[in-house]
Amino acid sequence: MPRQLRVQFPGAIYHVTIRGNGRDDIFVNDHDRERFLRRLAESLETYGVRLYLFCLMSNHVHLVLETPRGNLSRFMQSVETGYTVYYNFRHNRTGHVLQGRYGAKLVEGNEYLLNLSRYVHLNPVFVDKSKNLPLKERIKTLRNYRWSSYPGYAGDCREYEIVTSGPILGLMETRKNRQRREYRKYVESGAAETDEEFLMLLKKTRLGIGGDEFREKIGELYQELVEKSQKPEDVVFRHQIENISAEEILGLLSKTLGLETEWFKEKKRKSGLRPLAAKMLSKYGGLTNRKIAEVLNIRSGAAAGRAITRLDKVLDCNRKLKIFLPEIEKKLAKKAEDKR
Repeated sequence: MPRQLRVQFPGAIYHVTIRGNGRDDIFVNDHDRERFLRRLAESLETYGVRLYLFCLMSNHVHLVLETPRGNLSRFMQSVETGYTVYYNFRHNRTGHVLQGRYGAKLVEGNEYLLNLSRYVHLNPVFVDKSKNLPLKERIKTLRNYRWSSYPGYAGDCREYEIVTSGPILGLMETRKNRQRREYRKYVESGAAETDEEFLMLLKKTRLGIGGDEFREKIGELYQELVEKSQKPEDVVFRHQIENISAEEILGLLSKTLGLETEWFKEKKRKSGLRPLAAKMLSKYGGLTNRKIAEVLNIRSGAAAGRAITRLDKVLDCNRKLKIFLPEIEKKLAKKAEDKR
């Protein structure tokens, strides 16, 4: 049976689930969880994805995210491949760590997104070791669960830097200074029993979470594979960002740094120019590693990927590039916005 195609478009919101191979655990200890979040942060930054919320369980992960560039597949490949390589090396093993393919359902905005956020955040209190606890203890477990974005949403601790909570908190019909308090009440009101109606909705379709009209539109997109000619409902907080051509990116780098364009295509030891160009081509040009390799005369896509990963270390040693990077990113972000 062929794999289900991914419906992808700029501004799409997804509920993503990642599961362990054979339902095995994917985290042995907290070090693994921390490493997963670091890899997630790197991929969010590289691919321009916005993470609304997350919850890490022992053998699966929930992510709710938005893809302004319509690049879910590339983003998830980066997350899963990076973590698998780490996990196998760390635990001296080989083979698959994660189940064959991640799950991804498109999400309609407003009440469906809000309901989904409650479902995801309540995961820790519906596992076997917690679901039979008294309600007071279950809520305490929920508030103290470190590997979820919920404590930050509820105002119990500082939010993870990788989380963008504003859009979902903004769905609470109250003043801004009361949103976290109201969100806490909303989520914890569901700690007593599962929302069977919403669980049925989750199982209703493979493609999307939303009303009949939304799911019909997603079905049309899936059948026709016209990702940009039609968009589901327009939610005000969705960002759509157009890719910038490789020529424009290299031209901007050249002008900002006062260098010839060819300098970014030359292999020079300890030079940060090619890693910088590779990162900008990926982040603002939407290019694959293989295409970046072609543009910058790098021998392979894998080598281009390593160049991108190496940029942070290079910047630590190259004060000039580190100073110019914020200016470069600001200009590229503006150029992308101007293309909308």
